[in-house]
Amino acid sequence: MTRMPHLDVRGRTTVITGSASGMGAEIARELDRRGARLALVDRNADGLAALLHDLSGTGHTTHVVDLADDDAVFALAAEIAASHPHVQSLITCAGSSMLGDIDQLTMAEMRWLMDVNLWGTVNITKALLPAMRREPAAHITHLVSIYGLAAPAGRIPYAMSKFAVRGFTESLRHELERSNVTVGAIYPAGVKTGIILHGRYAATIDPAIAQRAAAAQAAMYHTEPADAAHRIVEATVRRRPRTMIGRESRLVDVLSRVAPTRYWSAMRRPLRDAIDTTTPMA
Repeated sequence: MTRMPHLDVRGRTTVITGSASGMGAEIARELDRRGARLALVDRNADGLAALLHDLSGTGHTTHVVDLADDDAVFALAAEIAASHPHVQSLITCAGSSMLGDIDQLTMAEMRWLMDVNLWGTVNITKALLPAMRREPAAHITHLVSIYGLAAPAGRIPYAMSKFAVRGFTESLRHELERSNVTVGAIYPAGVKTGIILHGRYAATIDPAIAQRAAAAQAAMYHTEPADAAHRIVEATVRRRPRTMIGRESRLVDVLSRVAPTRYWSAMRRPLRDAIDTTTPMA
């Protein structure tokens, strides 16, 4: 097997979605330290401006866009190309969570999350792929989730979206296997970014109960965002097809394969408080 060349990020551009906060911002800081040029993408203009102020490198640009808007995303690709002639890598971090069971969620709420987590990922990938094909070597990194490996109760739309992102990533990897563009999936677990605390929940849930459920899950997270960012950047530079992050991720990966219809019985107990959005917790 021919070994793929690693990427040299210095002076070349990485596009990062969801970069105004959380995992995306930490990845931006890691790449900035390595001398990369960055195209920072998010809906939050203030968050992008604050991040740009913190970065020490030059040549970075910020782009405010709703990734679920097809026309806006393809216009964004042209905007990025005008400022960044060498788009070498794409890291998709944009996403949200959604608490609630099937009886609590509306169809509109579930469609919204699919637009954000799935179609936003597909949009930006498709829009930037022509520019990445022009590079000698390029890599696409999609942040999936352990919930793209195992589906918990109380997270139906989130699991739906992440299983779909996983399928898109793997299929795209196979389509591009004879090209200069490689594709990788990241499966984080337990990263302390606050996504669950700042995510949405079904409108029918008492906000206090939803916040307690989110806090119960967040309390189980152990991996520092900076550590996860380092590993994600390394996976991108080394063009790895699959990377697990967090001590729970490998366990869930193995569990979902050896017990594909029974893994929930092992996951249910530690997640009990985090999935109960119907009654106040003791």
